[in-house]
Amino acid sequence: MDRKTGKEVMSEDRQQRKTTGKRGKGMWLLAMATCLVILVAVMYGGLTLYTMLQERAQEVSSNNVNGLDLDEDGNVVDENGNVVSAVSNSVVYTQEELDAKVAEAILEAQDQGMEEVLDAIVESMSEGRTPLDTVKSLFPDHIIVASDGRYHFVPINYDLAQNQLLTENLNILDSGEIQYMQEGQVISHKGIDVSKFQGAIDWSKVAGDGVEYAFIRVGYRGWGSSGRLVEDEYFEANMQGALKAGIKVGVYFYSQAITEEEAVEEANFVLERIEPYNVECPVVFDVEKVSEDSARMNQITLEERTYLTKVFCQTVKDAGYKPMIYHNTQMGALMLDLTELEEFDKWFAAYTNTLYYPYEYKVWQYSDKGRVAGIKGNVDLNICFAPLWE
Repeated sequence: MDRKTGKEVMSEDRQQRKTTGKRGKGMWLLAMATCLVILVAVMYGGLTLYTMLQERAQEVSSNNVNGLDLDEDGNVVDENGNVVSAVSNSVVYTQEELDAKVAEAILEAQDQGMEEVLDAIVESMSEGRTPLDTVKSLFPDHIIVASDGRYHFVPINYDLAQNQLLTENLNILDSGEIQYMQEGQVISHKGIDVSKFQGAIDWSKVAGDGVEYAFIRVGYRGWGSSGRLVEDEYFEANMQGALKAGIKVGVYFYSQAITEEEAVEEANFVLERIEPYNVECPVVFDVEKVSEDSARMNQITLEERTYLTKVFCQTVKDAGYKPMIYHNTQMGALMLDLTELEEFDKWFAAYTNTLYYPYEYKVWQYSDKGRVAGIKGNVDLNICFAPLWE
């Protein structure tokens, strides 16, 4: 989203990342590919060794190993049937035998696993996928999140409502605009979200470009220690212009609340300002991690952040509006407990052409570099998969 506490703070980080150069990126790709090979080879090695040990254990239970007589429980017995050694279907190896078995398993894994992994990597990257996308394909039951210089493998919670959208149903236009198709028909609805960063907007032209709804920023709380509430300077003009042009409106507030009192304060700040308007789309709690480490909301726990999100949304719901939570993959996987927020609709942000995120959401923000008639410069593009105003 375009916001003082979002893009402005992050612009320097983006510029620094751009200076890493092609050589650094190439080395990273090579390192990632190598790690992929090693990772899966070890997995194959472990599985192969485990399988071999299982097979050997079954041989033991067949009644004779290395010339020893065994009873039905796998215990070594003498000629009179007395138990000499209780092995319980295990295999007794010398250290030399065990070392040989491990080496054999690893070699077999390298011969079989490496070839399979390399083929998968070649196929994936030849199709234009990044190393991260390749890793994701190897772990279908996890959400893989790049955060703070590390990759986090977060198991998918299948008790949560799952995303039923299909990547193959996406229709990507030459302009970069995305539509969602079903049985050959476009069922998605085109939307944008705006703030002061879009400047003065010609809303009649926006409507003429097919935009059906807009999320308009009401304001934000500063991420510094004072946490001052600020109304977006274009809020009134955008609300009036969009509604006059026949565009449905929702609103959002960029939060940096760290106490229950602040979350309620933010909700009431929004409710007071939207009261004169016909807000048919959701009222959104925008919860994000600021790139500045000292940002006030970065310092609270997952449990606290989840609770404050719930407080804001419940306050909005109690006032008769439809609450919604804006978040990205990092926030959904690492910084919110979604099991506590299942009752609230979600607005998800991911600037990609695939539908990787596993959990259900009603709105998808798929680009922050969209172009729409009536707006100078870039604007965030969204689609929803059913009307938000019904």
